[in-house]
Amino acid sequence: MKNNDLYLFLLLAFTIASANFAIAEEENEADPAEISIGERLFLETRFAQAYYANPNKADPVMNKTITTNQALDNPFRGKTMNCRSCHMVDEHQDDPAAGMRSYSDYAMRPPVPERKDGAKTSERNSMSMVNISLPHQTQEHAVFHFDGEFNSMEDLVRATFTGRNFGWLAGEDKLAIQHIANIIRQDKGKDELAQEFGGAYSTVLKGTDKNIAAKFRLPEDYRIDVASASDQKIFDAVAKLVSAYVTDLTFQLDDEGHYIGSPYDMFLKINNLPRKPDENETDNAYSVRLLEAINQLDNPRFVTAGKNKFMTHQQDFVFSKEELNGMKIFFSKGNKNAPGGNCVSCHTAPHFSDFGFHNTGLAQHNYDALHGTGEFNKIMIPDLITRNNNHNDFLPATSKHPAAISRFRTIAAKNKPGYTDLGLWNIFANPDMPAPQEKIKTIMCAQTASIKQDECSSSNLLNKTIAAFKTPVLRNLGHSNPYMHTGQFLDLQQTVRFYITSSIQARNQQLRNAEQNVKDININEKNVAPLVAFLKSLNEDYD
Repeated sequence: MKNNDLYLFLLLAFTIASANFAIAEEENEADPAEISIGERLFLETRFAQAYYANPNKADPVMNKTITTNQALDNPFRGKTMNCRSCHMVDEHQDDPAAGMRSYSDYAMRPPVPERKDGAKTSERNSMSMVNISLPHQTQEHAVFHFDGEFNSMEDLVRATFTGRNFGWLAGEDKLAIQHIANIIRQDKGKDELAQEFGGAYSTVLKGTDKNIAAKFRLPEDYRIDVASASDQKIFDAVAKLVSAYVTDLTFQLDDEGHYIGSPYDMFLKINNLPRKPDENETDNAYSVRLLEAINQLDNPRFVTAGKNKFMTHQQDFVFSKEELNGMKIFFSKGNKNAPGGNCVSCHTAPHFSDFGFHNTGLAQHNYDALHGTGEFNKIMIPDLITRNNNHNDFLPATSKHPAAISRFRTIAAKNKPGYTDLGLWNIFANPDMPAPQEKIKTIMCAQTASIKQDECSSSNLLNKTIAAFKTPVLRNLGHSNPYMHTGQFLDLQQTVRFYITSSIQARNQQLRNAEQNVKDININEKNVAPLVAFLKSLNEDYD
């Protein structure tokens, strides 16, 4: 072989080897197939009731993305509802009126398809979905949604696809399941989404065709032959895949499980502070230990602007003395002699949620603002037996009770005295919702130290669930405003100030079902700025 031929041969061999290496690297970095197909189903726009009713007509609710100040062109306009419409990421990244999201939307409450019940929006704000599945890993007792309705992420997905956000009314769940199964069976793999994610559902879900790309070849546990499977089995397979996708949504972690994406995380690292609980240490114990370590820092090293920059947040990547002061307030219990936010009692580090249920006083605040001070305390809320014996009068509508008026799962309104949202109260010990009951009771018994374990009965606990809602994760709040389950606070300043008022009410015995955690908040106006600075230090460039 001549030198020139040898050179060409070696060059060709190197090129082929480089290409194979690049392909291998891409496959190693690619999401597992179940995550990719779960994402496809998360984006699917044909599962909604509006598509069932008229597959050739777009749903008007999809025309605009609603924000707190204006409406933007919806990326899914011309189609019908999908999961991503309420849990967005980069769809409006470049619009100054919107920006990035960490799987949440921009509205106080997301709009829902029009049906005969007249509802215009969901009852509650869309919670960010990143880290929402962490209880699977950090707790034995994981339940989902603001009111704990769902025993697993798969249950949540099933209820979403057959629920009001997708246009289905109570009692239409069987029709919804049949429709979704038919969409899966009849899919031809010709649309843009199918072309991007492996082709026809029947082929991808069966998983045996040799032409399926490796990145879309499902593991056997996720495969199903839709040609022979029942509607329910197809539906369950869809829920399992979407659950796998959502469960995979987490903020940045290193190989040892430390958070690494925010200025707060960097501050802990450069000061050699504990960054996560030790083995068998609870999040509460870790949070106490971290505060002790912070208080012992004589010369803290701060994260200064310049070296690191945010790409998706309009703030400097810093953790300064202001953020540190806010952190100390956040982690400290307040009393009459010293300020303390006691925020960490519910928003425990390192995830900044205990994934439990608490009454902050927001339901009472909103009801009284409409009907007069003290009116929330006058609402006749029934005991357990009366409530369960009169489901239609007091509890939410379900497939077993489609005519229920959902009195206490309703947005408070001036023209509807006695109607409000009591959160967990609607779910706890509800016979129509048996799946999450054991977990919820365990959570509430553990939270309610004043009740002895032998007195931890459903009757005794019911009042403790009044107006209690699930604790959200506080990481990356800059991508999930507006805040609270009502979406009523546009910024963090408003949110923090609410707790000044709420804690005073609790200490003055004016707050119904007041928790000691709220009574132990003692902050004032001068604490707002450092607390907000600390909360912003939990932001990161979520990708």
